[in-house]
Amino acid sequence: MPRISEGAVNILWVYVEDTNPWMSCYGDSVIETPNIDRLASDGVRFDRAYVTSGVCSPTRSAIITGMYQTSIGAHEHYSSFSEWRGTVMESWDPNHLGVRTLPEMFRAAGYYTFNEGKEHYNFVYQSEDLYDHKGKKEGFKGAVNGSEWTGRKSDQPFFGQIQLKGDKFHNPPKVVRPEEVSVMPYYPDKKVFRETIANHYNTISKLDEIVGNIMKRLSEDGLLESTVVFFFSDHGCKLPRHKQFLYEGGIRVPLIIAGPNIPSNGVRDDLVSSLDISATSLALAGIDIPDHIHGMDLFEPSFHRDYVVAARDRCDFTIDRIRSVTSRRYKYIRNFMTDRPYMQPNYRSEWGIMKTLRDMYDNGELNKVQARFVDDIRPAEEFYDLLEDPHETNNLIHSYDRDHAIALAEHRDILYRWIIETDDKGRFPESNDALRAVLQRWGDRAVNKEYERVREEQ
Repeated sequence: MPRISEGAVNILWVYVEDTNPWMSCYGDSVIETPNIDRLASDGVRFDRAYVTSGVCSPTRSAIITGMYQTSIGAHEHYSSFSEWRGTVMESWDPNHLGVRTLPEMFRAAGYYTFNEGKEHYNFVYQSEDLYDHKGKKEGFKGAVNGSEWTGRKSDQPFFGQIQLKGDKFHNPPKVVRPEEVSVMPYYPDKKVFRETIANHYNTISKLDEIVGNIMKRLSEDGLLESTVVFFFSDHGCKLPRHKQFLYEGGIRVPLIIAGPNIPSNGVRDDLVSSLDISATSLALAGIDIPDHIHGMDLFEPSFHRDYVVAARDRCDFTIDRIRSVTSRRYKYIRNFMTDRPYMQPNYRSEWGIMKTLRDMYDNGELNKVQARFVDDIRPAEEFYDLLEDPHETNNLIHSYDRDHAIALAEHRDILYRWIIETDDKGRFPESNDALRAVLQRWGDRAVNKEYERVREEQ
């Protein structure tokens, strides 16, 4: 069993919900984020960090194990839950892991482990097996009353997570007004979009304040010099095409690492997977990285990725299957369920931004780029040149350009091999018990044809 090495460092994950890297250290000029910027100047900012899914529970399941969610059966959003938001499931499909989570590895090495807030792991576990302290609510408690790192023994290092609401902050201070933001070309320039974009900036401003409070308390407790801080998000904000999808807005996230033995003022533009957060955390703590982990140590001199892969499967009651391969220049997206549109019924269907898109589409008020996401037809493949087309609006799948055609063939091959080599379980349908659980949660809102084989039992 691994033990604590002399001079072991603390590992702290500042884990943010639903947040894009719209921060001044990332070159955004709409707001100032001095505390996040200071963290970046004290460490390394990663400009091309990608999560493995555009929605929380698959991403979180992957990071806490260091393995693709598709390899461990944790790819369906909110799956393997025996209880869901107070409802005890009559039928559910338990997913038992054959590997240990990161908190379990840290505990075996003698670390104190804690998590303040959200877990949402799509597998069977008990919080007490992972954490010495588990806070029920998200947010920084100020390291008081036995929360966060204060519950550990004297000189015991910690591995901790502080979950922050990010885009889910309610009523953040109005730092940015709707008229001060720019609207992406894939949205119409309407009030509801400006308000949503401005609100996201305002949540980031609030987030920056909390990050400052966390760093201040680490300093006051004499832990700043012995703690490596990872700052990152689980996926992008709630805008259409961002959350739940595999475009840049959905899976490209902020990632900053700062602390002892981390170079300062570092900026890296190489491809990084959120799985590398897991491996790097173990490596910095002096814990051997198990062979089954798909992530790599970001500070290993030989670190290199030619591509990163992300996956979208069922989200709540909406059944889908999408895979993406992102390389230095290109993004390849494979839509496996072309019988249904991007905007098939989902839990956000009645939100103003969604209704505005549908209404404008029905009235012929969207241009070609804006209408694509609302159209009834979805292509089987999408291919974008991220250097020339960062907003991913020009699908090159039928391009006559020789270089694009060669790159497309390479990306297709990468995805095919990845599916086989990592045992992508998304290629298999969910069990009847799993579908019954979704119907119990969502009832008639679950309209996909896959539910018909169990709906008659309801």
